Amino acid sequence: MIRKFAGTVAAALAVLAGLWMMIAPFALGSQPENADWTGTTQSEFFTGLGVAVVGLVGAVSFALAIREELVTRGLVVVRPRRAEPEPEPVPAAPQGSSAELAALLAPLVEALREDLNRAGGDRRQNGKPLVGVEENR
Repeated sequence: MIRKFAGTVAAALAVLAGLWMMIAPFALGSQPENADWTGTTQSEFFTGLGVAVVGLVGAVSFALAIREELVTRGLVVVRPRRAEPEPEPVPAAPQGSSAELAALLAPLVEALREDLNRAGGDRRQNGKPLVGVEENR
């Protein structure tokens, strides 16, 4: 456990050293202002970038190893993730034949036909429904 902690600290220090290498040419004045980067500046910047990235990967890896060991020892309890509830399946509508459907709709169609016949011919004029014509029912 102590080795993993020391590794995490060392990796974090590597991240800081890499960041310093990236900004040192600008902070110490070895890079002239408003000029193209010199070879030294490019070398220090990209070397620092590489050190910072490797240090960050190391720090994350060591931190995950520490967490795994704490879980193994039982000092950290891992909470199970709550799974989102699955939607309840909608029962499928019973599939009937077209003959059954026609038998169910026949009384409705007949009632609609009677209703239209009772209203008479004043409902339509030139094939279009009249606006504002309403019957009292």
